[in-house]
Amino acid sequence: MHNDKQKLIRRLKIIEGQVRGLQNMLQSDIYCIDVITQTSAVKQALSTIEDKLMEGHLGYCLVNQIKKGQADKATKEILKVYQLKRK
Repeated sequence: MHNDKQKLIRRLKIIEGQVRGLQNMLQSDIYCIDVITQTSAVKQALSTIEDKLMEGHLGYCLVNQIKKGQADKATKEILKVYQLKRK
C-alpha cells in the first residue's frame, strides 16, 4: 500500500498544479473551451484516484471488516460510496 499511497500523493500534487493552472487560465481570459478541457482533465484525474482508493478498500479493508463480522458496516460504506459516485 505504501507504494500506491506515494503514487496517489504524487498524482494529487499534479492535480493541485492543474487547478492552479486553471486559476491562471481564468485570470488570463483564456478561451472557455480550453478551460473546460482542462477542468475535464482534472475531474478525470480525481476519478482515477477515487477508483484506486476504492480498489484498495474493497481488496483490503472491506475483506477485513467481513472477516471480523462487520458485514453490515462494510455494506453501509459501499452503499455510501455508490451514492456519492452517482451525484
